[in-house]
Amino acid sequence: MKTHFIAIGGSAMHNLAIALKDKGYKVTGSDDAIFEPSKSRLEKKGILPQEMGWFPEKITSDIDAVILGMHAHQDNPELAKAKELGLKIYSYPEFLYEQSKNKTRVVIAGSHGKTTITSMILHVLNFHQKDVDFMVGAQLEGFDCMVKLTQDNDFMVLEGDEYLSSPIDLRSKFLLYQPNIALMSGIAWDHINVFKTFDDYIEQFRKFVASITPGGVLVYNEEDQEVVKVVENAENYFRKIPYKTPEYEINNGKVYLKTEMGDVPLSVFGAHNLLNMEGARHICQQLGIMDEDFYEAIMSFKGASKRLEKVEREDKGTLYKDFAHAPSKVKAAVKAFKEQFKNEKKYGFLELHTYSSLNPAFLEQYDHAMDGLDEAIVFYSEDALKIKRMEPISPEFIKEKFKNENLRVFTNADDLHAYWNTLDKTDGVYLMMSSGNFGGLDLTK
Repeated sequence: MKTHFIAIGGSAMHNLAIALKDKGYKVTGSDDAIFEPSKSRLEKKGILPQEMGWFPEKITSDIDAVILGMHAHQDNPELAKAKELGLKIYSYPEFLYEQSKNKTRVVIAGSHGKTTITSMILHVLNFHQKDVDFMVGAQLEGFDCMVKLTQDNDFMVLEGDEYLSSPIDLRSKFLLYQPNIALMSGIAWDHINVFKTFDDYIEQFRKFVASITPGGVLVYNEEDQEVVKVVENAENYFRKIPYKTPEYEINNGKVYLKTEMGDVPLSVFGAHNLLNMEGARHICQQLGIMDEDFYEAIMSFKGASKRLEKVEREDKGTLYKDFAHAPSKVKAAVKAFKEQFKNEKKYGFLELHTYSSLNPAFLEQYDHAMDGLDEAIVFYSEDALKIKRMEPISPEFIKEKFKNENLRVFTNADDLHAYWNTLDKTDGVYLMMSSGNFGGLDLTK
């Protein structure tokens, strides 16, 4: 089968391209910019475009599938040529469904926690050498590529994202998967540039639940009231399995899960991670993994990339980075950090980086998000606001919305870096929350 990727360099797209190459497909692609690690990984597989840009002449009538990434625009010249030739054009999730339509599809959805839960499930399955197809949005230890597609595996585990499928398919990605087994971890308004109201956002999850195949299974977080309402109001037939935060305790900085089989020591911390773990356990049960085997495997799970991930520093200081940027994720990460490090001085840094997080109407969602930290710092770039054509935001406005008068607010990367350099990183513990990089801050030094 011959496939061509429009915008092959994306974090998700390049993994799919590599998976198809490994499956024996002929793979080509284009992009106007490709960064690491995508560049090296595509080059290693021999599918890195020789030059950057869009080339309609690459689109030929013998291509079986054109896969369109979100990075491309509707007026992309390669897309126009594919339409002219009448080629089959797939979005990323649409093609994944095509590859898994004869398998049992397990889809992990939710505003937060879905990457970690999917990673936990794959870690346990990999530990016990249970082979499945999969797609997950973060790099996981022990896996070379985060998409796997085979002819023979019976199951496919998919991280279900509620964002748009492609520039020409404005459905939420997870609506294309039609899960046999699903999980919903939580609902907290996100992607406000696309979903203008909270109800519009919730509607995507209503549709997701409605897309579960007849007689399927939904594992859901019963501690999230929005999730509970969606599940209770669903009209289609499926089996409902609720889960909640399990009992645990912290002894000498180590988290122990309380189970019928005794205390299970863990390598991660935070109540939200324990809640994620419980959801993963129920999904693994559906895949034939007994609880005893689940606990044996989960002890060695160290977390998904950038999810409360410890950074090895030259000075041996204690620093964790987290992809948290949405309000619910920030609050969960801060809560976990405060619980884990009760006796240390706690520094929390948050970069407001996304369109949503810089929207004045959305900033109210961050109320009290940084409370309880000894030093709380928020950074956003005034230049980024200009690039996004957004109105200026004052530091006083940020403090007001966070409801935290002691907040330090930086709007210039140089000022933030100067402050960072004054801190003794071996004095206290540091939580760095961002989907960006704090203006190029090196967290290892």
